[in-house]
Amino acid sequence: MDTIKIETPIDDSVVSALKAGDMVSISGTIYTGRDAAHKRMQECIAKGQLLPFDIKNQIIYYVGPCPPKPGQIIGSAGPTTSGRVDAYTPELLDRGLKGMIGKGMRSEQVVQSMIKNKAVYFAAVGGAGALISKSIKKADVCAYPDLGPEAIYRLQVEDFVVVVAIDCMGNNLYER
Repeated sequence: MDTIKIETPIDDSVVSALKAGDMVSISGTIYTGRDAAHKRMQECIAKGQLLPFDIKNQIIYYVGPCPPKPGQIIGSAGPTTSGRVDAYTPELLDRGLKGMIGKGMRSEQVVQSMIKNKAVYFAAVGGAGALISKSIKKADVCAYPDLGPEAIYRLQVEDFVVVVAIDCMGNNLYER
């Protein structure tokens, strides 16, 4: 199977071309966010405040990276279980989020919101955090530094390999 190469940010034409089961290599900027960061973003939305980064056409990676060892850009950066942020995801999709990277199933509410907003869910390999970190070329905290590893990081990635787990039509690799 050939690997599809994409660069961020992504738009509807990129998302529409991806099908469940496709192997994808991502290069460009992606953002991180776990439970605590998603909760804070939801609080911003509820207060009518701007999100800490322009979410339109972006990809969020559900990860809380380990601190880097000397000479490293980032420590181990394996995916966390995506269901932990399902309650917050539809609101972010409505605001233009186009892609998410994590592991595990998504709720029916998230899948329906993905279809409505033309978004894609990528699966990264759990337990491969050290290997994944090699595709991260730069990492900067861009919001909520008090959250430590759960802060929002802006990552520059090169050839970050993932699989399309759920495409924008709702085709779900987990259900096949």
